[in-house]
Amino acid sequence: EVQLVESGGGWVQPGGSLRLSCATSGFTFSSYNMMWVRQAPGKGLEWVSIINSDGGGRTYADSVKGRFTISRDNAKNTLYLQLNNLKPEDTAMYYCKQTSSSSRGQGTQVTVSS
Repeated sequence: EVQLVESGGGWVQPGGSLRLSCATSGFTFSSYNMMWVRQAPGKGLEWVSIINSDGGGRTYADSVKGRFTISRDNAKNTLYLQLNNLKPEDTAMYYCKQTSSSSRGQGTQVTVSS
């Protein structure tokens, strides 16, 4: 059974930083492209960033480019998202998922406000 457990969210002031983690199990993590998506209150799901299975290729949504960094540790079966220079519009529930599947974890809440 695929399991995805996100953590690391919280409340920060604008300009602050957070590091999200996604611990995975139940599949061969190193064989899958992974991604982060987010959902703001009252809005649809938005993709944030994608990373190749070996970490060699990364893409970002324009809204987060230059501020967020996706990474992975295949030895630890864990996906990360470093969030810097956070803005109020980054407030959302953040989820990790395989790019080839719609399944996602319970998410971790990020709230950016002063």
